[in-house]
Amino acid sequence: MKRNPLATAIKLVLTGAVAGSLVACGGGGGSGSSSTDSASSGTSVGPVSGFGSVYVNGTRFDTNGSVNSDDGIERETQLEKGMILKVRGRWGDDGRGEADRLDYDDTIRGTLQSAIWNGPDLLDGEGTLIVAGQEILVDGQTVFKGATPAELDGVAADTYRVRISAWRLDDGIFRASFVGVKPVSDDFDDINEVEIEGVIRNLDPVAQTFQINGIEVNYQSAELDDDLDPDDLADGLAVEVEGFIDSGGILIAEEVDDEDDLFDDDDDVEIAGAISGDYDDASRQFSVNGITVQVNGGTEFDDGLQESDLGDGLLVKVEGSFRNGVLVAEEIEPRDGDAEVEGVIESKNDNELVVSGVRVVLSSNTLIEDDDNDDDSITMRTRDIESLRVGDFIEVEGRQRSSGTDYLEALKIEREDDEDGGDFELEGRITAVTDNSVTVLGLTLFLDDEDISDIRVGNQVEVEYFRSTGGDYVISEIEEDD
Repeated sequence: MKRNPLATAIKLVLTGAVAGSLVACGGGGGSGSSSTDSASSGTSVGPVSGFGSVYVNGTRFDTNGSVNSDDGIERETQLEKGMILKVRGRWGDDGRGEADRLDYDDTIRGTLQSAIWNGPDLLDGEGTLIVAGQEILVDGQTVFKGATPAELDGVAADTYRVRISAWRLDDGIFRASFVGVKPVSDDFDDINEVEIEGVIRNLDPVAQTFQINGIEVNYQSAELDDDLDPDDLADGLAVEVEGFIDSGGILIAEEVDDEDDLFDDDDDVEIAGAISGDYDDASRQFSVNGITVQVNGGTEFDDGLQESDLGDGLLVKVEGSFRNGVLVAEEIEPRDGDAEVEGVIESKNDNELVVSGVRVVLSSNTLIEDDDNDDDSITMRTRDIESLRVGDFIEVEGRQRSSGTDYLEALKIEREDDEDGGDFELEGRITAVTDNSVTVLGLTLFLDDEDISDIRVGNQVEVEYFRSTGGDYVISEIEEDD
């Protein structure tokens, strides 16, 4: 099936920006008129996926517009989609919440030394950026602002300044959620030109130096945060350092702060993202965005997921309790989409659409993208069905569900131009086969001259089709999806 490059380049918005997101969770979740009715309360940490007031992890948080940050960001209007934001407040299952406090902090900031891409398809945005000597992985989940991967390809060192919001993984490497790019002649709204975070190594309290992620730091003239004393500095302490790099490649620290923990012990939390590395069968552990997840006998697996399915790259959501730095899983469910449709909105009603014959159901986590603007960013709205119109050509990614008949539960909807002149596409699992038709996503598709002798119920297929003058949906091409 044809892949839309925008869907790849900003894949982080899938499932309400859960790729790389964490949410504290609690009980309740009703359908009252206020987000505080039967609401959860705690801390929600994840990439910003939209505004009005601010969307994090599929919830629209009402805010007072202020942001707490040491990096020059004071107002919600200065945030960008993809920036990892910490929200403290309350929210309900209706997709609405109230924020008491918003916190943002750059992970890495400095001049771009190099951009190394994994393959020729730069629209995938997969590769490694080097900033202030730090390796930052970028991929289809990374939002770029100010320059595209193609524009960064082969650029000379120190041409651009970048600010990066990223997850620090177990191996010390970073995975970027947001990369903001400006020419070196332009400043971000920050005081210090370089910022990095990591773990102190080789501390020398006499010389007042240490290493962090392989770079030498001199903190002789640095201002330490209010709750950090020079005697607190020690190997193994996670810190963030701001300053400038001198001609010898040493980071001259102007500020040193200990890195805040995302969660306190015994917090009830929810984490969603891609599994990093293999699942350890012996310890029954895996990692998501640098957080260790523990599976035990009380862990429930939902939506057909089994423990044996856990592996590198699988997108999952985990609920449980945070204890001694480990998330003890109580519930795990898959968050990858397994079906999609690309076609025309034929009708809409409440939270449902019919897209080229396929019933599409929106949830509180559905994100709607509108790429019909001249900006280099994407406008995203959660559950804003009013922004969609009958006749719009859209691409829907989601999960195949069944309730009497099959339908597509939308994780992400993207409005786009119809470049195929009335040709539609879908991907899903076959639920019925006859001599002259197949049924996928609840839609009966009639054969033209296709050979379906090898097609069976349960096969995952990709289908190109059109609507005949008689109103039937007719297959123009069908193949099994490997």
